[in-house]
Amino acid sequence: METILVIGASGNIGASVVGILARNDVKVHAAISQKKEINPWAGNDNVKPVIFNFLDQSTYAKAMEGVKKVFFVRPPQLSHPKEEIFPFLTYLTTKAIEHVVFVSLLGVEKNPFTPHHKIEKEIERLQLPYTFLRPSFFMQNLNTTHREDIQKNGDLFIPAGKAKTSFIDTRDIGEVAANCLLNTFKHLQQKYDLTGKEALTYYQIAEIMTTVLGKKITYSKPSLWHFRSVMVRRGKPKEYVNVMVMLYFITKLGNANKVTPVTQQLLKREPTSFKQYVKDYRLAFL
Repeated sequence: METILVIGASGNIGASVVGILARNDVKVHAAISQKKEINPWAGNDNVKPVIFNFLDQSTYAKAMEGVKKVFFVRPPQLSHPKEEIFPFLTYLTTKAIEHVVFVSLLGVEKNPFTPHHKIEKEIERLQLPYTFLRPSFFMQNLNTTHREDIQKNGDLFIPAGKAKTSFIDTRDIGEVAANCLLNTFKHLQQKYDLTGKEALTYYQIAEIMTTVLGKKITYSKPSLWHFRSVMVRRGKPKEYVNVMVMLYFITKLGNANKVTPVTQQLLKREPTSFKQYVKDYRLAFL
């Protein structure tokens, strides 16, 4: 039985990856940051929680015991890849690694200032066997990052202007990632642009949410500066907010509206629609 390390195991994408791998009789090292963290995999013999922290190199060896493949998402609070992520990538070169699946960003090849771009380049420089998943904006950003404004104010407080976004469900990304890890040879050295089935404006998103939720959802279209100011006042880390602002700036320029058939080709089914996502997460918005 092979062993795969899943970093970000409790996140939206990672949880899907862990579940699919475990169901396919793969031993999963599910990375958690501390022992007191809740173990959602209790009773699943194929899943072993392991302590892992990019910033603590003493956690690497234990987490990597018997591991040949690694899946990871960049923790949003880590915005300096050279100091915070590269040491782990270098460590991987000392192991007989067969596959690294990294969740990057749609359009990353045109955005050298993003942490994702720098991580991709370092993985290539180190000649690690990789698959880069480059998804568009996550649907689940709405029930996490933007949930407060939707719940309390019935508003999409998002600085995306009138631009369209080809949203993708994180469950679809997780399924693609798991399939890549289960069929390594077919996906090595590939860069996949993953999107949903259509690109929507936030005005259209508000209309769909209004219909499904049965309550009025508006789109206030704040400026980038106003959005940043409010997020910082709410206590969000400035570097995290700055990355968000940069991504929404890219969206406003029209660089998030790309729709590709790749997700459907890899899943052999249509990507999850935005309407279905809202139905599935309905209680999170009420």
